[in-house]
Amino acid sequence: MCRDNEPYIVTLSYGFDAKERSIYVHCAPQGLKIDFFKSNNRICATIIEDGGYAIDECAHNYKTVVFWGDISFVTDIEEKKHGMKILLNHLENDIELIQEKLLKSNEYYSKMEVLRIDIRQIHAKAGR
Repeated sequence: MCRDNEPYIVTLSYGFDAKERSIYVHCAPQGLKIDFFKSNNRICATIIEDGGYAIDECAHNYKTVVFWGDISFVTDIEEKKHGMKILLNHLENDIELIQEKLLKSNEYYSKMEVLRIDIRQIHAKAGR
């Protein structure tokens, strides 16, 4: 992210919606990343799967994706639910348990930000 020529990097949990070619993230409704997103909705991000260094082979096992996109705040409650389902499908083994425990009412969704990143360009690379 960038605001007034000031870069900012933050780690986020995410879920990829392959059908829509977008990524959903969630966060608190206030904070530095929200300030950056409101100031400039264009981002560049990376996802890394680090398989570790291969000892005595001078090699590293990895997969990386770098993408550029536009981030938007999801305001529609049904899309917020969809975005969280995409995210939970990526992170959890039993999303129904989490949904029953934490996402059981529309009120919960109104207390968080769900953001959608629409991917404009994407590059990937894998090693070893």
